[in-house]
Amino acid sequence: MNFLSHFYFERFSVHSERIVGCVLPDLLKNADKSYVFHPQRFEEQLFAHPLSRELSEGWYRHVEVDKAFHSSEMFLEHCHLLRRQIDPLLTDLPIRGTFMAHIAVELLLDHLLVEQQLVNVSRFYEHLAQVNRTILKQYLEIIGVPDTRLFFDFYDRFLDWAYLHDYERVEQLPKPLFNICRRLWDFQVNAQQEEEFGMILNAYKREHLSNFKEIYVYIQDKLAHM
Repeated sequence: MNFLSHFYFERFSVHSERIVGCVLPDLLKNADKSYVFHPQRFEEQLFAHPLSRELSEGWYRHVEVDKAFHSSEMFLEHCHLLRRQIDPLLTDLPIRGTFMAHIAVELLLDHLLVEQQLVNVSRFYEHLAQVNRTILKQYLEIIGVPDTRLFFDFYDRFLDWAYLHDYERVEQLPKPLFNICRRLWDFQVNAQQEEEFGMILNAYKREHLSNFKEIYVYIQDKLAHM
């Protein structure tokens, strides 16, 4: 799932560290796709401080949410259906349809959370800004981040961009989708292609995602039994 969907499951937390923890795996991947970390190996050190423990609890929940979501029939079905609709637009592009459909489903869900006011994007960014940076830096050092300065440079840019506010309009989703794909493939698209892709996403949302809340109910139930 994407940032706001992970935030959805922690949206009532009073600890900014818990919120940061629930998106930290993705933030680290965005900062450097080669990063692979296993905080559970360092629990004795990480659990020594309550705020550091909140970071780990958020991280663990992130893993559980993704596991439940990506193995669900709903996710697999939507990826299959959406891929069939977007494949014709990818004919002259190197993008793999399965990858694009996967990311598109996740961004559509984030969009729906914002559109229906189930998450507060400004509050999400407030939590990220309010995190105890000393604790976060220590946490990153313990799990093995080689240069925390580079991570915080990315982190501050992420806060400045605040692009998740754009998810309120489905027509804005093609731009971040194509940007994500550019991490793996070299290509260019024009405004017309972005507009056509936005129309497909909008139609898919109307026709197939009216019951999108069921996905979150399903995951919440899975979390309750983990």
